Amino acid sequence: MKIAEEQGLDLVEVAPLSNPPVCRIMDYGKYKYELEQKAKRAKKHQTSIVLKEIKMRPKIDHHDFDVKKRHIERFLQSGAKVKVTIMYRGREMTHTDIGRGLLDKLAEEIKELGVIESQPKLDGRNMIMVLTPVSVPKL
Repeated sequence: MKIAEEQGLDLVEVAPLSNPPVCRIMDYGKYKYELEQKAKRAKKHQTSIVLKEIKMRPKIDHHDFDVKKRHIERFLQSGAKVKVTIMYRGREMTHTDIGRGLLDKLAEEIKELGVIESQPKLDGRNMIMVLTPVSVPKL
């Protein structure tokens, strides 16, 4: 303790359970600051997965379908997951095969950019499918 006081530093106990206990002379404030900075850098460089959603109807026109498909391609290229929802209203519920066909067609057309994470499934009045990018983009 006397040596640490002479140098103007702190005596930090590193391994209190060992025999004899291990201590280290260091500037504890500087050590804590460096740990905080290291944690901030790690948090800054982590990637978070974004989930984008596209909604369609079973009676969608060809041009509208192509526009939605281009949006999905852009989302997948940026590294986001895409949740594609087909919304049914009224009597459209009796023809869920039309929506499944749309989702299958979409998956087939974008297979080089994304893969199906969860297969199309009916959830109430909506049919949902989740697509994941094939490769994560380099930032």
